[in-house]
Amino acid sequence: MKQKHRVTAAVLTVQAILLVLFAGLWEVAGRTNWIDPLLFSYPSKMLMQLWKTMADGTIWPHVGVTVTETIVGFVLGTLLGTVIAAILWWFPFLSRVFDPYLVVLNSMPKVALGPIFIVGLGPGFLSIVAITLSVTVIITTLNIYNRFREIDSGYIKVVRLFGASRLQLFKLVILPASFPVIISTLKVNVGLAWIGVIVGEFLVAKLGLGYLIIYGFQVFNFTLVLSSLIVIAVVATVMYQLVAALERRLTEGWRER
Repeated sequence: MKQKHRVTAAVLTVQAILLVLFAGLWEVAGRTNWIDPLLFSYPSKMLMQLWKTMADGTIWPHVGVTVTETIVGFVLGTLLGTVIAAILWWFPFLSRVFDPYLVVLNSMPKVALGPIFIVGLGPGFLSIVAITLSVTVIITTLNIYNRFREIDSGYIKVVRLFGASRLQLFKLVILPASFPVIISTLKVNVGLAWIGVIVGEFLVAKLGLGYLIIYGFQVFNFTLVLSSLIVIAVVATVMYQLVAALERRLTEGWRER
């Protein structure tokens, strides 16, 4: 256990050193004009930009809107994808019917669907969530359904020999065996949800971090663009760590059973 803690501490230390070195090099490069400070800015300038927007309160509505859209898209995408995967497993005929459609939908560029959602649902919250769901649902469905199909057939036959119904088979064998994949899909969906929301805000939003990025490009304020990306990175990291903590708690609870 002590060895594990030492390794973790060493990893965190190296990560912190690399981050400080990168930020320091970027700062020096920007201040000495090794890079164009207008295009690439530098850390202290971005921090001043963030401090200004946090102090006057202008950034918080943008953060609130984007985080809300991301959480809704993340939760709904994971739930809908899992439910669809369960339905496809439960009805093999449906899985054979819809399998090529899922493959096509997965390969389709989701940005191309954005205008359709905007026209159909209006330029607002619903269309952005719909774009996010188009990114998360199909990946979730494919990952979890493929895991359902990969469960050891011999194990399934043994459970059926003991008289288990299809519902009992799903609850006692399929779902528990797929738990690691479901959790890993949650982690993937954190990033996918952010991608979907930011793309949606690029297309239609008048509020949100994606809107700030587009606005920064329009007024040639790349410090605003980069500082918005920093906020996205920080909040996305927090969400990822929360999912990782949930994974640890669920794993411990599952083992106790």
